[in-house]
Amino acid sequence: MPRRPGTVALALAVSAVLALAIAAAILADSPSHNSSSQTPTTTTGSEQAFNGAALPGNANAPDFKLTDQSGRNVALTDYRGQVVVLTFLYSTCGDTCIVIAQQIRGALNELADEHAHPPTVLIVSADPAVDTQANIRSFLAAVSLSGRVQYLTGTLARLRSVWRAYGVKPASAGAQVFDEYAPVLLLDRAGQERVLFESEELTPEGLSQDIRKLDGDPTRP
Repeated sequence: MPRRPGTVALALAVSAVLALAIAAAILADSPSHNSSSQTPTTTTGSEQAFNGAALPGNANAPDFKLTDQSGRNVALTDYRGQVVVLTFLYSTCGDTCIVIAQQIRGALNELADEHAHPPTVLIVSADPAVDTQANIRSFLAAVSLSGRVQYLTGTLARLRSVWRAYGVKPASAGAQVFDEYAPVLLLDRAGQERVLFESEELTPEGLSQDIRKLDGDPTRP
């Protein structure tokens, strides 16, 4: 007896579903399918793991010319080829600046104990009105950094351009704002910004380790 048209259509539909299911099963068992679906996602690049916040490493630190505590003219580019620790403090700011300076001193002590190459440390004034030579000498002596760092000052106009270039909040923004945004920045030997420490993240161990990484980075000149 001939099949009714509805029966034929149903049979064709069932056959099509079965064919699709078989094809899907074969594709799932295919080695090429499995290898592509199970390949882990990987990241590329030579960025090292830093204790501070890693920066892209493709931005030159803005240059500046200021005067150190001895009256000597200093340009940031003078230190190309060296790792530079750059921070912004003022001599009468109290605990925040004292703690940051002490953390930097601790990192320098660790590097000295290990006979590692010391970085250049540049402290840029965040308040030139209070950073007189006498106050600077007193501050550096109190934190045991005399002769180990360069404390840079200049005219208010010149310092403002440096603060803007580095996104720094000076003392005039208020103690609370300054304390919140006080940064410590590491520059590599090519003069590029590489690592940023906020004050609450800064430790002598973390800072010294990141300095060593930058000083020995084979991807940099």
